[in-house]
Amino acid sequence: MLTLKAAGLLDVDAGEIVRPGVVHIDGDRIAGVGDDGAAESETVLDLGDSILLPGLMDMEVNLLMGGRGENPGLSQVQDDPPTRMLRAVGNAQRTLRAGFTTVRNLGLFVKTGGFLLDVALSRAIDKGWIEGPRIVPAGHAITPTGGHLDPTMFAAFMPGVLELSVEEGIANGVDEVRKAVRYQIKHGAQLIKVCCSGGVMSLTGEPGAQHYSDEELRAIVDEAHRRGLRVAAHTHGADAVKHAVECGIDCIEHGFLMDDEAIKMLVENDRFLVSTRRLAEAMDVSKAPKELQDKAAEMFPKARTSIKAAYEAGVKIAVGTDAPAIPHGRNADELVTLVEWGIPADAVLRAATVVAADLIKNPDLGRIATGYLADVIAVPGDPVADISVTQRVNFVMKGGKVFRHDAVTN
Repeated sequence: MLTLKAAGLLDVDAGEIVRPGVVHIDGDRIAGVGDDGAAESETVLDLGDSILLPGLMDMEVNLLMGGRGENPGLSQVQDDPPTRMLRAVGNAQRTLRAGFTTVRNLGLFVKTGGFLLDVALSRAIDKGWIEGPRIVPAGHAITPTGGHLDPTMFAAFMPGVLELSVEEGIANGVDEVRKAVRYQIKHGAQLIKVCCSGGVMSLTGEPGAQHYSDEELRAIVDEAHRRGLRVAAHTHGADAVKHAVECGIDCIEHGFLMDDEAIKMLVENDRFLVSTRRLAEAMDVSKAPKELQDKAAEMFPKARTSIKAAYEAGVKIAVGTDAPAIPHGRNADELVTLVEWGIPADAVLRAATVVAADLIKNPDLGRIATGYLADVIAVPGDPVADISVTQRVNFVMKGGKVFRHDAVTN
């Protein structure tokens, strides 16, 4: 038995700090909180004036991209799968040490020979070979030829470079999209990612335009849902969001260009929205082609108003960063941005904990409560009063194991 002692702990449901913060850990589970079920502990970790939080969750990352030594414009053709995996090891460690103990890894768009690298990364972490967050992997994102996440940066002057297969997620027509989904599931994907519209960083058309037909989207959803997997959709445009919801998509990624009708449909159909708003302020597009800079200039300002409208309407918002669109290990910047844009800190903290746990269908995560998995982090202050303390994590426990324990003040 291990006991954590701190100045307080966050009750995410109430949005309040309970003082003092005492948590009893038995193996990988929380055995009690405060005096509840407390037994004499062999070990006590005194975290001083810190506040305990449930492990935070990021619902959109790509750990195999970004980080040290990557040339964003060329890495898709320069980096082989082992190089990407080695880079991911550092990204995973940085993410965990930042207090994010669970993530969804949402899809590659590189040549891998069909291998689902994020599944392998997840298994290596689960086996304790490397340090990293608990990963819910999507394998390869599914997109049509020329759609978002079908690499188009070389197509204009080097046709045929980086052509991807159905197994790597490029699928057209009902039969191919069904095969693509089945392939991801066969090789370990725990959710399916699909591109329903264009994006800022794709060179093919308007970012809000719908890419897949409704028939294709329904086929993707049908294949995933029959196997018990949810479907996340990269979607920006208002009409594309509406079609995605009508076709059964579970979760909208980004949704920067949503209108009131699209937001209403998310609420009425009990669907999720993953935020990814920090990138609208922090993503560096200065070296991107002018076409992409123009898209960013149009879309990014709309991200602020659409997320505020979604929150006020009651949409289930889960925190996601789209790292490396913002750097790995800076995931908490998303929480700060959401508060700066008008969402209350307690709601943002729920978006990064209990709402995210609901999205990945894991009822053992998201709270510091008896019986839950022992994912506990510590920050140097009250995050309800000052969300920026989540950028200064000083203690990280995942599944009862300590991965970070900095010196703290008493």
